[in-house]
Amino acid sequence: MIYTVTLNPAIDYIVRLDHVETGAVNRMASEDKFAGGKGINVSRVLKRLDIENTATGFIGGFTGRFLEDVLTSEAISTNFVTVDQDTRINVKIKADEETEINGNGPEVTEAQLQELLSILSSLAADDVVVFAGSAPSSLGNAVYKQLIAATRATGAQVVCDFEGQTLIDSLEFNPQLVKPNNHELGDIFGVTLTELPEIERYAKEILAKGAQNVIISMAGDGALLVSPSGTYFAKPIKGQVKNSVGAGDSMVAGFTGKLATTGDVIEAFKWGVACGTATTFSDDLATADYIKETYEKVEVEKL
Repeated sequence: MIYTVTLNPAIDYIVRLDHVETGAVNRMASEDKFAGGKGINVSRVLKRLDIENTATGFIGGFTGRFLEDVLTSEAISTNFVTVDQDTRINVKIKADEETEINGNGPEVTEAQLQELLSILSSLAADDVVVFAGSAPSSLGNAVYKQLIAATRATGAQVVCDFEGQTLIDSLEFNPQLVKPNNHELGDIFGVTLTELPEIERYAKEILAKGAQNVIISMAGDGALLVSPSGTYFAKPIKGQVKNSVGAGDSMVAGFTGKLATTGDVIEAFKWGVACGTATTFSDDLATADYIKETYEKVEVEKL
């Protein structure tokens, strides 16, 4: 079974209007409410690939019930820990300029943290757990070391979709996959990375530090997979960019899900690229049909 862990999920409340006038009443042209959070996105895309998974993490209040209702409506299993405060709401204003107002998230008590640790400590060696996104401020990202250690103690694999020091800290647990983009990879080493040979060089350093596989996403310039079997480049696919939110999560879902079902790292990479690209060209997370259509366009070459 694949589990996804979202410590600080959200309702993404998207409002659209032509222009925002501060200090005045503004009326939106349209709105959408989505179940947000990186791990939740991974769960939703996995399900579109017909891969069963369970979403866990912390939810609370009427906003938490909304998230659980969305996942239940998509036939995704859940095993969340309930907290005392409401799950946060992130407001995304799409006008002549885009503005985001993100909530802080609920307080998580020690007892609630122990409840999540109990869930992770009961997994089996053939399970995979995807950890993605930031933790609530009441916990801090350092909590991931505790959660990942408990998971690895069961023999289960972990996938870690983090940035910066949190990603570096995860490498001691030999994650099955880490997936920084080229800018995030450069920030880790204090360099600017634009050329493929340099990106490959620093990705290999991440591999040497403990990762089993490293995918570097490069937006419109394709993607790079560095694994023990070699380095592979996925050529960019042309299309109209509509949505950067969730593209990386979709890539993680495609790779993790297909590696679990096929055991083939190259095939998993191709599906990861297909999922990420399809979401980039969609208004929301990509549909199953569009992912399959995009998969037929993926070209991967060994470097």
